[in-house]
Amino acid sequence: MSDPAPAHAAPSSTRERLLDAAQRLYARRGLDAVSLREINQAAGARNATAVQYHFGGRAGIVRAIFARYLPDVEARRHALLDAYESSESSGTDASGDRVRTLAGALVRPLAARLADPGGREFLQIWAAVLDRPDPILPPGDLDDPISSVHRWRALVLPLLEEDAVRLHRRFTALLYASIELGRRARSGPHTDDRLFTSYLIDVVTAILTAPVSDETRRLAAERDAARRAPTPPDPGPR
Repeated sequence: MSDPAPAHAAPSSTRERLLDAAQRLYARRGLDAVSLREINQAAGARNATAVQYHFGGRAGIVRAIFARYLPDVEARRHALLDAYESSESSGTDASGDRVRTLAGALVRPLAARLADPGGREFLQIWAAVLDRPDPILPPGDLDDPISSVHRWRALVLPLLEEDAVRLHRRFTALLYASIELGRRARSGPHTDDRLFTSYLIDVVTAILTAPVSDETRRLAAERDAARRAPTPPDPGPR
């Protein structure tokens, strides 16, 4: 049984057909289980090197998939961060919970993609890209200085414990949110994602504000001391 065509757009070119096929296959089977040849075949491309011609390889395909959805995510998050900064400067933040407001700015723009089939595929691929020991895209692709994630990280920074920042708490929050959104996307569509989204914001808030234990502080200090210790010279052959 062949995979149905994605609902978000009708393919208008070989490039778009390849992109639709890759997005569908990556979301269903994972990034490592799909070959470029399979994407060619699923798109009905006659040229065996069509993927390489249009995208250069897997990283290029993933970057192109993200380009379909991230502009909307970026615009939504920047708007929420604008509102946050405006309320901070005017002293009109009625919520009284700055961390939760920022957690919402992280989660809500991505959660908005749960409402459409293509968006759910994107969320699964987004989570898979972040949750890898070997990066598919260069780190700068996901944290450009003008990106909303970079701006969000800067706004959250003064609200966190120093040790929490040192232990990459902001990335932990981003990764957890992305994995949960990918899981929700995989099990969808759902008639209403509001409760899921609100609770995910609660948990992200808890991740950001959880105290660092004495044990963790001690182990982190030991790790840092070991990293600073000079490497003993190689005695050479005996």
